[in-house]
Amino acid sequence: MHWKLKAAIQNGVSLLPSSASYAAYYWIQKRFGGLNSLNPMSRLNAGVATWRLILQQGYDPTGKIFLEVGTGRVPFLPLAYWLMGAEKTITIDLNPYMKSELIVDSLIRIKENQKEILNLFGLLINRKRFDKLLEFCDNAQPTKAEFLDLCQIDYIAPGDATSIPLPNNSIDFHTSYTVLEHIPQEILKKILEEGNRIIKNNGLFVHRIDYSDHFSHSDKSISAINFLQYSDAEWRKYADNRYMYMNRLRHDDFINLFESVEHRIVKSQSYLLEERLRQLVERGDFPLAQKFSSKPAEILAITGAWMVTQQKC
Repeated sequence: MHWKLKAAIQNGVSLLPSSASYAAYYWIQKRFGGLNSLNPMSRLNAGVATWRLILQQGYDPTGKIFLEVGTGRVPFLPLAYWLMGAEKTITIDLNPYMKSELIVDSLIRIKENQKEILNLFGLLINRKRFDKLLEFCDNAQPTKAEFLDLCQIDYIAPGDATSIPLPNNSIDFHTSYTVLEHIPQEILKKILEEGNRIIKNNGLFVHRIDYSDHFSHSDKSISAINFLQYSDAEWRKYADNRYMYMNRLRHDDFINLFESVEHRIVKSQSYLLEERLRQLVERGDFPLAQKFSSKPAEILAITGAWMVTQQKC
């Protein structure tokens, strides 16, 4: 689907009253989008990657408490954390996207692909918990509440990640996967400041950020930097709704953001565009909007990054 048509549909659906809007967008995604063939592997892999990054910093996440910002349709990251030994995950989302039928569909896929799941987790998996999950999959009518209870997941939606009903110093890890790029910068700062309040001393923030134009994920006629040619006013015409808002912050902007809330960068692992597009930026053949024109090509060419940060003592 051409990205401008997709933008028009999203803008139109977002104008409906909330309950009707959510239902309509879910129907569209289920029949024409990524939800018609939901694959749990990539999101479970994101949980494994988060866990490995924590281990690489010398921390043992077993028995610890996670916070996830941005639950989405199925709480795959909290499920992955539980399967590896987390005590509990609090997952919070501005929009109540979680769907029971998608949880059931995902459990069926997990049951059907046990070997692939075990290979994905490797030695990190808690086999007793995985066996409990498989047993739960055999439940004739598993409910969302039963699933969340099994996996020790506290779900808050609609919720405000800038004001979380948790006491000070109550979580060990503050995480998200391809969520922060969908949040305005001023709210992101408040989310991180709230994270500073609820995280324990020496806790880690582990976030995967996708800097690419998300319309390019489904429209292969445009590049991952397509949206950098538009001014803020122009871009708001296409992606200023609850379903496809993108803040368009670049990697250097995020580093500055984390540092502005008194974080030190523990690890920054970034991913670059293919060389052809990087050269396109360097030659000046790509018409950058003024707000991006002063940034170096090596920043504009970054399409994503894992960021591990920690509040300064």
